[in-house]
Amino acid sequence: MSKQFIIAAPSSNAGKTTVTLGLLRLFKQKDIAVQPFKVGPDYIDPKFHELASGKVGVNLDLFMMDQNEINTSLNFYGQHAEINCIEGVMGLFDGAKKDKGSTAEMSKKLQIPVLLVVDAKAVAYSVAPLIQGFVNFDKEVKIMGVVFNRVGSERHYTMLKEACEDINVKCFGYVSNLKNIEIPSRHLGLNIRDIEKFDSVIDRIATELDKTVDWKAILEASKEVKPRVISEKKLTTNNNIKFAVAKDEAFNFIYPQNIAAMQALGEVTYFSPLNDAMLPDCDFVYVPGGYPESYLKELSNNTEMLLNIKEFAQNNGQIYAECGGMMYLGKAIISEDNEAFKMVNYFDFESTIANKKLHLGYRVSKINGHTFKGHEFHYSSLIHDNETGIPATILNARDGETNTKIHKKNKVMGSYVHHYFGTSGILLQLINEINK
Repeated sequence: MSKQFIIAAPSSNAGKTTVTLGLLRLFKQKDIAVQPFKVGPDYIDPKFHELASGKVGVNLDLFMMDQNEINTSLNFYGQHAEINCIEGVMGLFDGAKKDKGSTAEMSKKLQIPVLLVVDAKAVAYSVAPLIQGFVNFDKEVKIMGVVFNRVGSERHYTMLKEACEDINVKCFGYVSNLKNIEIPSRHLGLNIRDIEKFDSVIDRIATELDKTVDWKAILEASKEVKPRVISEKKLTTNNNIKFAVAKDEAFNFIYPQNIAAMQALGEVTYFSPLNDAMLPDCDFVYVPGGYPESYLKELSNNTEMLLNIKEFAQNNGQIYAECGGMMYLGKAIISEDNEAFKMVNYFDFESTIANKKLHLGYRVSKINGHTFKGHEFHYSSLIHDNETGIPATILNARDGETNTKIHKKNKVMGSYVHHYFGTSGILLQLINEINK
């Protein structure tokens, strides 16, 4: 019998990632099998989760995934876990539209309790009405208790505990206001090597939580989940597709469910646009997003790979590229210093990260009667764009039209949207669109 709970906060930057990483590492140190999950589309937090726990971080997103896909992901990736630890997104009730897609909605859909992380740096007894408001706002959201972050002293913590006692809310402990244990805000440009540097920081957080947080009580208050039998059989299909997936320091924004969908339709081989000279033997190439802007010189200097991908595309090879992957397929990427670096030169456009502008939000792509959901998050822009986008409508979470394009030439499709195709059915629809 395994358990699960969600870690949330009243707002962003309250410390939920700090507490999540500390608990993941602490459970690992205590030999408690833990599986991390992340609410929302973010790629960065799951990488920290994997660093902390040694288990792949998995996204759960109510905008991009239906309830069955959420349950399947929890069931499959958490099948050997004693505890599923789910980190929320933004503030507890913050969603794409009101609370839609929020941590609170996830809690209600899964009927699991919330551990609320409260930033106590500049507050004492006044946390009582704050916490009580979150407890009472939506009675379907069950708050199991709180952990306080950035607590200044034992006396400070005593006042915070008294506030919890007076509103009858469980207090599981606190994290001291210590220096050098904060995880910085994640952003584009923070690469895998940067994340590795925080391993010792996570150790320090776990050590602190072991002293000041009642983690056993958190486990006890989590919801029990009945185990289910998992079928590992592949989808019955005539397809036996050979997928080649770009995966290295430059390209690594990949939902594990997308890879699982590929494996259901064939076999997956990884390659590195940074380090390899040629594509592996394949039918379909997937170039995800990541950090190409951090490796422009290396990508541009690997001329053998650039030429090999271009020849594959020109010879009717199937390629799907998103965000950084799409930029890689263009003529050049222009750095922050306005230096142009040659890329694959298949799509007739350039991209630039000079004069950064944030493009952010959920997207619904409607293509030939098919609907694909995903999100957009980038600071770069396309320039000298001579490619004609395919007839498609790209909407945001509030059904407003965007100016995002989907490029397609022969059997190569690229877009700034990170699409979720975590079931074999969605993936087959995408492949069919690429082959039209």
